Amino acid sequence: MDKSTLAREVTQLHAEICSALADPRRILMLYTLHECSRNVGDLAVEIGISQPATSRHLKILKQRGLVSATRKGASVEYALIDERLIQALDLLRAVLYDRLTQRANLVEEAANYTEW
Repeated sequence: MDKSTLAREVTQLHAEICSALADPRRILMLYTLHECSRNVGDLAVEIGISQPATSRHLKILKQRGLVSATRKGASVEYALIDERLIQALDLLRAVLYDRLTQRANLVEEAANYTEW
């Protein structure tokens, strides 16, 4: 893949997906919707934020094509569109865990070194 194609794809990735993941509450929403679809009120309670804030975050996730909205009677249920998002998030969490473990090991080694 040439660099200009990669640059275009990375720019599009950032615009469509990464910017939607920039808020931890939206990531929590994706994990929660991975379990099952929910309406705004239920999702707000589950995440622990207000219903208006939940609606604003869902609007962004929907605009970016990460969640779908389906009318169910008087309410709207939101669902995760692509399960691979959770796999990608889990992979990123594993990378973070490894980095934090590595840092903790370095701190422990430094502490043991200074004890000599």
